[in-house]
Amino acid sequence: MINDLDETLSVLLKRELPKGLADQVQVSFSAPDDQFPPPSVTLPAIDLFLYDIRENLDLRSNEIYIERNPDGTATKTVAPVRIDISYLITAWPSQSVADPSEDEHRLLGEVIRALLRYRTIPEDTLQGDLMSQDLPLPVTTLQPGRLQSLGEFWQALGGKPKAALNYTVTLAVDVSKPETVGLVTEKVLKFQMQVGAGS
Repeated sequence: MINDLDETLSVLLKRELPKGLADQVQVSFSAPDDQFPPPSVTLPAIDLFLYDIRENLDLRSNEIYIERNPDGTATKTVAPVRIDISYLITAWPSQSVADPSEDEHRLLGEVIRALLRYRTIPEDTLQGDLMSQDLPLPVTTLQPGRLQSLGEFWQALGGKPKAALNYTVTLAVDVSKPETVGLVTEKVLKFQMQVGAGS
């Protein structure tokens, strides 16, 4: 599921970034620590570091769905659990440019423009199991993240502080198995005549 989301976001960025930039930039999901980039990543790169996963309590639902089957039974399912998956996005310029910070800001600006175009993940970019999601995948961009302190975050990673943006995607996760139940198909009424004491 999470790897499908990673692939979806990679496809989305490659599609939405300007053509010349999309052809040369690599999308990475590695930790943006003092060892970045890893050997598998060439610069320039956009890094989406997954740092938080939690249930979205605002969207919690106890709803139960009943779907009738042709054989007189029904399939009962409960509403999926909605979870928020949060990424910290950073831009890593090529080391050959004259002004790395200027190039970094240009890259990050293009990423912001690409992601702000959509309030939900476009269906035609969904990969793997995400294609079967019944609900659209809402996103929030440039909102306060779950990190208590960015300074402490960069210190923990051993890297230098960088400009970064928070990006959160809400997924629906089916956690219950569908249950087949019998349906009430007829009503039986029974009447009993009572003889009163005064009769």
